[in-house]
Amino acid sequence: MAERRSPAPLLFRRRSSGEIQNLATVSSSLLPAFGTVVDDGYLNLKSYIIAPYDRRYRWWQTFLVVLVLYSAWASIFELAFKRAATGNLTKVDLVVDSFFGIDIVLTFFVAYLDKSTFLLVDDHRKIALRYVTRLWFFMDVASTLPFQLMFNNSRGKRPASEAFAFLNLLRLWRLWRVSDLFKRLEKDINFGYFWTRLLKLICVTLLAVHSAGCIYYWLAYNHKVSKETWIGSLVEDFKNRSIWLGYTYSIYWAIVTLTTVGYGDLHAVNMQEKIFEVFYMLFNIGLTAYIIGNMTNLIVHAAVRTFAMRDAINELLRYASKNRLPQGLSEQMLAHMQLKFKTAELQQEEVLQDLPKAIRSSIAQHLFRETVEKAYLFRGVSEDLIVQLVSEMKAEYFPPKVEILLQNEIPTDFYILVSGAVDVVTNTNGVEQFLSKLGSADMAGEIGVIFNIPQPFTVRTKRLSQVIRISHHHFKQMVQPHSEDGKKIISNFIQYLKGLKQDVLQEIPFLQELLGDPSIERTAQNEEHNNGASDFSRDANAEGTQETFSSLPRTFRTRVIIHAHHPNESAADKMGKLIYLPDSVEDLFGLAEKKFGKQGSTILMADGSQVEELNALRENDHLFII
Repeated sequence: MAERRSPAPLLFRRRSSGEIQNLATVSSSLLPAFGTVVDDGYLNLKSYIIAPYDRRYRWWQTFLVVLVLYSAWASIFELAFKRAATGNLTKVDLVVDSFFGIDIVLTFFVAYLDKSTFLLVDDHRKIALRYVTRLWFFMDVASTLPFQLMFNNSRGKRPASEAFAFLNLLRLWRLWRVSDLFKRLEKDINFGYFWTRLLKLICVTLLAVHSAGCIYYWLAYNHKVSKETWIGSLVEDFKNRSIWLGYTYSIYWAIVTLTTVGYGDLHAVNMQEKIFEVFYMLFNIGLTAYIIGNMTNLIVHAAVRTFAMRDAINELLRYASKNRLPQGLSEQMLAHMQLKFKTAELQQEEVLQDLPKAIRSSIAQHLFRETVEKAYLFRGVSEDLIVQLVSEMKAEYFPPKVEILLQNEIPTDFYILVSGAVDVVTNTNGVEQFLSKLGSADMAGEIGVIFNIPQPFTVRTKRLSQVIRISHHHFKQMVQPHSEDGKKIISNFIQYLKGLKQDVLQEIPFLQELLGDPSIERTAQNEEHNNGASDFSRDANAEGTQETFSSLPRTFRTRVIIHAHHPNESAADKMGKLIYLPDSVEDLFGLAEKKFGKQGSTILMADGSQVEELNALRENDHLFII
């Protein structure tokens, strides 16, 4: 049935004719109802049916808007200036009315949107029945009848002549087309919202001025004594003078009164004029308030982001002053706030968070995928993992000379540099030492994340830099189901560590022992054959780990802290060793003997319970081997 057809036919017609320039041109009203089955096999409307958003029909409607503007001007003008109604304007009126007559006929062939189902209806009978049973049809017909021609034929009969002149004002009904046009323009991204609203306000003001001027002249023209009128007291025999002279006087008075200037050269003389002026001035109060309110809203809306930035900066400066922060730190805070404002149009977090996840992911893939693929840690990994990683990454901007990472802070995220440049520095006993410079696609913070140790370096921007970051929690969650990719990441990471400069390695003492351990190479080879996991270990302070992970992928083996004393003994001078949990108890005893120089036979937890199965252990558990 016709009412069950979806809006798909319309959309396909527009697409096939090259009329969809972007998705924003599709009307928001063309939405299928929930639960409606869209029939993709039916792509055409019935014969001799026009789609309401067909481009040619849109152009026709726009052409009619131009004619409406003429009709709105002429209908009031011809009422006031009767001589104009008998001239060439009559012929123009008949031509204009004929176009609107054609539009009435076309309306019987235009599909409409069923408000209950939000589906296009293309049934001829239903279209016609809907049109003729509504007020629109009668008003369209009434506004199209040639009342001006009837007025000219009845000029000798004053009552009939005046009646037809007022009936001619029915053409003002067509102004709804102008209102609809402005509604569409306000939603069309191809037109500036500010200028569209400004043009609308100008049109409303001009219509008000034109209408008031013509009505004021009509009052003077129909007064019994011409000299006792606002214009007759200044212009003798004004009825026989030029039409445009009278129109100029009328518009002048309307504008002077609207703007509340009130020179006093044109003023009401008789009672009818005074009553009209009272109502016109009351109307002007509302119109002025409407115009000022809209203009204020447009101007304030354009400056709201500036106000927000200034308020935020003032709050930041007050905070810095109240807490007596150092000048350098205050400058960093101020630079970051200013950068956040300047790059708001590039990040648009508010816009992106309202989009579906698939669109947000597509945007991230377009912007950052190439950078992630170039990062050393992810070279050679699967496309699936790359897609997942990029989708979870967040983009940030940092101004020059601002720390992205601080030495010894908790490892929560690692970063990939998209653009700009950063310095890697270390601070030892208050002396800052430059280690290296990072550029596009280089990584920072991954050593602290993978080893789960405090960040060993400070990373500071040299110039405006854009980075993407991902939390270590999300990173490990995504790598968990990709064992092969996990092994590749570990392999890339080990190769990267081996290529570090000596001065960098000195800042992480356990790395030299780790990289010098031949078991690393054997572990990597075993993983290729039996899907094993890396069992390399390192010495670490047990207090260095900050978070506990209950479940990690095989590639990132469970890490535990081992001690060589009973849990009840004091450990003030006996620091534990953070290691990767081996595959068996025997290997654990062997590793403990290697680290502590004595052989153990029992594994206890901190509460004194004995460990029998290594699979029951969790990340960062403390094991006491005695």
